Amino acid sequence: MTEVQQTAETASYVLESGAVMLGAAIIFVLLFRKLKLGATLGYIVGGVVIGPYVLGLFLDPDSLSTLTELGIALLLFIVGLELNPGRLWRLRKDIFGLGLAQVVICGLLLSLFIHLALEFSLFASLAIGLPLALSSTAQVLPMLRGDGDLNTPQGERAFSILLFQDLSIVPMITIVVAMSRVAPDPSAPTGAMLALYTVGAVVALVVAGRLLLNPMFRLIGRLGERELFIVAGLFTVVASSALMHALGLSVALGAFVAGVMLAESPYRHELESDVEPFRSILLGLFFLSVGMMLDLRVIAAQPLTVIGIAAGVIVIKALVIAGLARLFGNSGPRSIRLGLLLSQAGEFGFVLFALATAGQLITSEAASLFGAVVTLSMACTPFLMRLVDRLEASEERGGEGLDGPDQSPETSAIVVGYGRFGQTVAQMLMAKKVGVTLIDKMPTLIETADEFGIKVYYGDGMRVDLLRTAGADTAKAILFCNDNVGGELNRDAVARVLEAFPQARVMVRVFDRRHLMEFASLDLDFAQRELFESAVVMGRRALSAVGIEQGEIDRVDKEYRLRDCDRLERQSASGDLHAGENRSFSPDRFLPDPG
Repeated sequence: MTEVQQTAETASYVLESGAVMLGAAIIFVLLFRKLKLGATLGYIVGGVVIGPYVLGLFLDPDSLSTLTELGIALLLFIVGLELNPGRLWRLRKDIFGLGLAQVVICGLLLSLFIHLALEFSLFASLAIGLPLALSSTAQVLPMLRGDGDLNTPQGERAFSILLFQDLSIVPMITIVVAMSRVAPDPSAPTGAMLALYTVGAVVALVVAGRLLLNPMFRLIGRLGERELFIVAGLFTVVASSALMHALGLSVALGAFVAGVMLAESPYRHELESDVEPFRSILLGLFFLSVGMMLDLRVIAAQPLTVIGIAAGVIVIKALVIAGLARLFGNSGPRSIRLGLLLSQAGEFGFVLFALATAGQLITSEAASLFGAVVTLSMACTPFLMRLVDRLEASEERGGEGLDGPDQSPETSAIVVGYGRFGQTVAQMLMAKKVGVTLIDKMPTLIETADEFGIKVYYGDGMRVDLLRTAGADTAKAILFCNDNVGGELNRDAVARVLEAFPQARVMVRVFDRRHLMEFASLDLDFAQRELFESAVVMGRRALSAVGIEQGEIDRVDKEYRLRDCDRLERQSASGDLHAGENRSFSPDRFLPDPG
C-alpha cells in the first residue's frame, strides 16, 4: 500500500468514525434528555451500542484516550477559573481534611470488601480497592455546574473531595508500583521523585501564570482579536497538560492549576465562554469511550458478580462519604445527597487497573471485570440523583402534589420568587393583563398564594431545564425576584439563562453592592439592589425632617444617584470596593450649597 493510499484510508477512517460517534451522541443524548436521565448516561449507552461488543461500528476506544484526557483537562481548567487562590485557601479544611479521610477510609474498606468477597490477595485487593475510592470528576463536576450547585457550600465540598482525589493519584501510582511483582524500570521515577515533580510543576505553572499568561492575555485583550483568545485559551490548557504528562503526572491537575492562576484575570469570563464548547464535545467523547470499553462479555459471564461488586462499591462509598460529611457539619439530607453524588468509581480507575495488570498484581480478566464495575457504577449515578431529587421534592411538598411549571400556560413573563419583592413585580404586570408564570420553591408560600387565587408553580427557577418547561423559549421577560438566601442567584446561573434564552429580557433583584458587581459583565436588562429605592425614599424624608428645602432634597437625590453609579462602574471594572471612594459622601466630603 502506497503512502498516499494509507493517508487516504486513515482520513476515511477518521471521518467515518467521527460521523458514527457524533451521530450516536445526538441520538442517545436527545433520547435520554427526553427521558430526563441526563446526557452522561446517554453518552455511555451510545458508546455501548456503537462499541466493539454490540454493533462494532467503533473497534478501538483506546484511540480516543488522548482526546478524552484533554476533555477532562478542559473541565478542570474551567473549574479552576472559578476558584481563585483565596477561595482555595478557604476550602483547605475540606480538601485536606474531608478529602483525605474519604480517600483513605473508602480505599481501605473497599480493599477489604474485595479481599473478602473475591478472596484476592492483599496486594491485589489494595491495587483494586484504592482506585475504586476515587470518584468520577468528569461526571460529577458537569452535574454540579449544570444544576448551578458548583458555587454553593454543598458543591464546594464535593469539589474539595474531587480535588484531593486528583492529588492522591501520584501516591496511588507509587503504592501500586511498590507492590508490583515485576522488577521496576530503573529509568522510571520513584514515588519521591514523582512528588517532587508535582510540587515543581505546580510552582512552575504558578510562576508562568504570573509572569507569562496574564501579560499575554492583556496584550490579546488590547488587540481585540476574539480568535486569539480561543487559541490562547487552548494553548494554556494543552501546554500545562503537556508539562504534567511529560512528568508522568495528572494531566487534569496541570490544567486546573493554570485555571486557578487566571481566576483573578479580567479576561476569565471570555476564556470560559471560548473553551466551554471544546470541553463539552471532548467530555462527550470521553463518556462515549467509557461505554465502548464496557466489556459486555464479562458482564454476561458473571452478571451477579459485576452487579454485586458495583452495588457494594456504591453502598460503601455513599455511607462513608455521608458519615464524614455529617462529621464536617453537613445536615443529614445534604450528607446523604453528597454520599450518593460521589458514590461511583472514577475514570482514573482504568489507568490504575492497567498499571496493576502490568505489575502482575491482577490478571487482564480482573481488570476487565472491574472496568465493567466502574462503568456500571457511573451509569447508576444519574438514577440515584434522580431518586434523591424525587425524595427531596416529596419531602418539601409535605406529601401533597404541587403543580410544576410544565403545567403552566405559555406567558410573556416568568417571575422566579413570589415573596414580598416578586409579589409587587407580578401585580404590576397583572395590572395591564400581562400573562405571568410564577415559580417558587416554598410550598407554604405557594399554598398561601393559592388562598388568594394566585397560581404559583413549584420548582427551582434557577434551573435552565425547568425554565424551558415553563415556556422561557418564547417569554419576553424573565424576572429573578428570589431572595438568594442559599446563594443560588449567582453570576454563573444567570449567565446560563442569558445564553439559553437570548430573546428574553432578564432582570435581577440583587442583594447588595457586592452582589450587583458580580453581574457587571452580563447583558442584563435591569439589576437593582433590593433596598436601594426604599433607602433613598427614607433619606429624602429624613432631609425634610431636619429642615432641608424640597429643591435641595431633589439635588441631593440626583447627585447621590450619579455618584453612586460612577462608584459602581469603577468598582465593577477593578473588582475593588475602595475604587471611587472619594465619590461617596462623608463628614468631610459633602455637597456644597448652590452658588
